[in-house]
Parts: sequence; C-alpha cells; structure tokens
Amino acid sequence: MEKLTLKQIEDNLTKLEKWNVVDEIWLEKKYRFKEYLNGIDFVNRVANLSEEMNHHPFISIDYKLITLKMSSWQARGLTELDFKLAHDFDRVYAASRKDIDK
Repeated sequence: MEKLTLKQIEDNLTKLEKWNVVDEIWLEKKYRFKEYLNGIDFVNRVANLSEEMNHHPFISIDYKLITLKMSSWQARGLTELDFKLAHDFDRVYAASRKDIDK
C-alpha cells in the first residue's frame, strides 16, 4: 500500500468519528467502556480482526479506556488500510456496545 498524502488523510479523516492524526503518521482513537472486562472483550475482537488483516495497532489498556494507534510501517505513514481498519474497529465497538446494552 502507498502512503497517503496529507490531503488524502484529511479526506479520509472526515469519514471517521473521533479519530485523530498524530504527528502525521499515526491514526489514534480512545474508546471508553462502562466495565473493565467490556474493554478487554473489545480488545480481543480488535486483535482477532487485526490478525485476519495482518495489520496490528498498538493497543493501550488503561482500566476502562482503550486506545488504538496505528500506522503502516512499510509505507512509513498512513495508508488506506489504516483507515479501513479504523472504520472496522468502530463497527466492532458499536457491536460491543449493543452486546453490553442487552
């Protein structure tokens, strides 16, 4: 995958909710959960999806706050794959929230 230009990054970012670009090479978002184990379940789902895509984010677990941060090492910056996974992670989060609210 090719590294995106700043304009492409900005365009892709408008399609996501609450994701931030850090230092022009990282895509980052924080997810908050009501319970610690709900966050851990989310992390497991993210890990499985990441493994399927062979593209793995940095994952930080701070009690009920999960931070995902990613970049494409081979491209030395952000690629379409980073934005696709960001969208997929948001879908996993939405599904997690539905499971919690049942």
